[in-house]
Amino acid sequence: MFENIGFGELFLIIIVLIVFFGPKRIPDIAQSIGKGIREFKKAMKDVQDEVSKSINEAPCPASRDQKSVSPPDEGKKLTEEKHSRTEAKL
Repeated sequence: MFENIGFGELFLIIIVLIVFFGPKRIPDIAQSIGKGIREFKKAMKDVQDEVSKSINEAPCPASRDQKSVSPPDEGKKLTEEKHSRTEAKL
């Protein structure tokens, strides 16, 4: 994110912060920003956990309505027909 900021730009940003907020308020501001980022990350993790938990626990509604029906075995059906034809000829 800050790969392109050099020493001169960083120094200028620090000077501007000191002028606007004063040296006593900067640690308080940094601490507030840190707490906000921490709370945001925690909330994102909670949401991800809830979503993954609901995905893993709840079955898909479409799968509950459908019965599991196996398709007919065409190969077995053809083999039985051949045997019945052979037996009929005898």
